[in-house]
Amino acid sequence: MTAFHAGEQALQALHGQRERLAEVGARVVRPAMPDAHRAFFAELPWLLAGAVDADGQPWASALCGAPGFIHSPEADRLDIAAPLAAHDPLRACLRVGARIGLLGLQPHSRRRNRANGQVAALTPQGLSVAVAQSFGNCPKYIHPRTLNWQPAASAPALHCAATLDARAQALIRQADTCFIASAHPDDDGQPAHGVDVSHRGGPPGFVQVVDEQRLWLPDYSGNGYFNTLGNLHLHPRAGLLWLDFVHGDMLWLAAQAELVGTEGAASDAQQNGRGVRLTVREVRYAPGALAVRE
Repeated sequence: MTAFHAGEQALQALHGQRERLAEVGARVVRPAMPDAHRAFFAELPWLLAGAVDADGQPWASALCGAPGFIHSPEADRLDIAAPLAAHDPLRACLRVGARIGLLGLQPHSRRRNRANGQVAALTPQGLSVAVAQSFGNCPKYIHPRTLNWQPAASAPALHCAATLDARAQALIRQADTCFIASAHPDDDGQPAHGVDVSHRGGPPGFVQVVDEQRLWLPDYSGNGYFNTLGNLHLHPRAGLLWLDFVHGDMLWLAAQAELVGTEGAASDAQQNGRGVRLTVREVRYAPGALAVRE
């Protein structure tokens, strides 16, 4: 069974990487987590997660807790003791059997590992995930910072809109990091046909605010797997997440995605203008909601 679906393979082929990545994928994309990944997740005070709501819209969010809130009782299972707040759009996406993408990120060491699979159980304390894909990512574009668990003192107020107001635009313009959730359109049980949540990083303001409803997300050269762009090639809807690591503000966006310049060489992505045009469909902003801070 291939580690990559048709959308990922199509973009890999455009860049002359299909045969190489077929061999690499079989070796590095595992059906269960190695012990080093299991220990890594247990050290984290946060975990990025992505899932899809009933309308097919992906959402990305952050689950937080004191280190140890993520536990791996088996190599193909992660138990996460972090209930989602009522205001979090990811909460409505989670049900037993739902596809979910997880990203463990340790900014100070620039390590990141993924674990994708299905929700195996939901409890008032959190959730359990049956892992079907486990693989690491390179440290490119990760801005070093030390994050500590700091639970919110009170329930944050949620602000909803259809466009980006001045506060949301300011957060995007100052950010050196964001996260994007995307999904394969089919749900037929194949491990590759799931949900991914990916890190994106660059200089502050690397995501361009075109206007109150449009963004430009550049695609910098990475591992060449095309997990996110491969999903968007087949299902052009994205869920984006920006975080203010000082004040704890969280910004969620639901957006329509259009790939641009995917025929350019992977090593020349910036020069060739490869990236994603994003048209915002829904905005949610929660001041002070993030439970990790610098």
